[in-house]
Amino acid sequence: MNNRKKYSQIREELQNRYPNGQTSGGIFVDEIAQLKVQNTYSTHLDIAKSMAKVMRSDMAAYDADPNNFTQSLGCWSGFHAQQMIKSVKRLRGTTKGAYVYLSGWMVAGLRNRFGHLPDQSMHEKTAVADLIEEIYVSLRQADEVALNDLFKELRSARENKASEQALNDIIMRIDNFESHVVPIIADIDAGFGNEHATYLLAKELIKAGACCLQIENQVSDAKQCGHQDGKVTVPREDFIEKLRACRLAFEELGVDDGVIVARTDSLGAGLTQKIPVSQEAGDLSSEYIKWLKTEEISDLNPAKENELIIIRDGKTVRPERLANGLFKFKENTGRARVIEDCVASLTQGGADLLWIETDTPDVAEIAGMVNEIRQVVPNAKLTYNNSPSFNWTLNLRKQVRADWIEQGKIHEEDYPEGTELMSPEFDETDLGLEADARLRRFQVDISTQAGVFHNLITLPTFHMTAKATDELARGYFGEDMMFAYVNTIQREEIRRGVSAVKHQHEVGSDLGDTFKEMVGGDRALKAGGSKNTMNQFGSAAE
Repeated sequence: MNNRKKYSQIREELQNRYPNGQTSGGIFVDEIAQLKVQNTYSTHLDIAKSMAKVMRSDMAAYDADPNNFTQSLGCWSGFHAQQMIKSVKRLRGTTKGAYVYLSGWMVAGLRNRFGHLPDQSMHEKTAVADLIEEIYVSLRQADEVALNDLFKELRSARENKASEQALNDIIMRIDNFESHVVPIIADIDAGFGNEHATYLLAKELIKAGACCLQIENQVSDAKQCGHQDGKVTVPREDFIEKLRACRLAFEELGVDDGVIVARTDSLGAGLTQKIPVSQEAGDLSSEYIKWLKTEEISDLNPAKENELIIIRDGKTVRPERLANGLFKFKENTGRARVIEDCVASLTQGGADLLWIETDTPDVAEIAGMVNEIRQVVPNAKLTYNNSPSFNWTLNLRKQVRADWIEQGKIHEEDYPEGTELMSPEFDETDLGLEADARLRRFQVDISTQAGVFHNLITLPTFHMTAKATDELARGYFGEDMMFAYVNTIQREEIRRGVSAVKHQHEVGSDLGDTFKEMVGGDRALKAGGSKNTMNQFGSAAE
């Protein structure tokens, strides 16, 4: 979606400006053209505008065919995002359908100057914008490194007097180069304050490059991770105001196609901070109030001094209130509240996508809710959190067991009911293999059957880093020592074609050499000579 000028066009424009082929200072037009091509985006706001169009196009493709779902992994550094997208490009030959998810949980836990903190909006909110900026710097540098390699190839071909066809082939690869820049879905938590604070922060995230903001209907100052207890939701009109704040931020900055994901935590939230004011029956407030847990006021149960009471369905009732002032919802009403939340967010808040936070990964559960939402909004679409908070193995094995018992395939005593199902002894059983098969097709199933446009994993790089570091440390500080590093990391990098094995090149040493040559010619002191140890890897991972 980035309408970059072709290399030949840029070179021709420069040649017209500098007919002698160089500036008065001796800089050649080819060198200027290279830098212009390598600078794939002028600003990060341009990235937001371009990536919003990418998302809109992907959403339209999904509406046409739900097999066209998209995916992302949550990344807590620019390097994680860069390596993920490079891997996707190496695997698929394209980055299409791959995004980056920016998790507020990981910002709080890993990018927080106050320390490692839980996902409760205690991190400084500017850290979110900083991470978006960092991710796009890293993705753009991946562009620069890859394009610099192509230009090196072009220079070499010219020096060796390659055929016109060979030169044109290289130029075509430069012109058709697909950027590593992809959409970021950025977690703005509950907005870090009131609607105006939400708007101000949204602008910072968008200016950093975010084309998509995900915001949840929890209370800002009582925000909890979606998979923790004690969640408190806000009345729907309060949430709609924050959705509008995000839309205004997009519109003000000219990101007309900006995408908003409205997340509801109502499925697991049993509390609300305040009772909204209802103006008439059936309005947003009354539809929210009806779910409050109450008890009727009577002669035997009279109202007390300084107690809050309301009239509901013609009866005087007392909402159940905790010592901290929070109000309780009726038990087992979360699902109904989710449906109403989603419809309101789409029809009155202008949200583009939904996010329903669930406590287990269950395709049928999500599909059931989506089908009800689609009775009102036929093209309703979701992002779904394939969360590491789920015990995927246990959940899927339990689902298979329950399905097979219902179908009469097995008896209850054939497999245990509880956590014993996690045992490795079930890995190669029919049940274990079926659960793994369902895991492999889970994202396809939930996308084609339950309206999920975007599948993400919130915290994969958190767990990956912990597990990989543990694996290396166990071997390195154990008996394997150096073999542990070589066997678990370097050999795999080389054999898979992971470009980071040439770590100097990965962080731009060749870019530096090229620039030194541009300004210094033969005087350039280059790092990539014969004594550079990266040469030991030959053409590995190029």
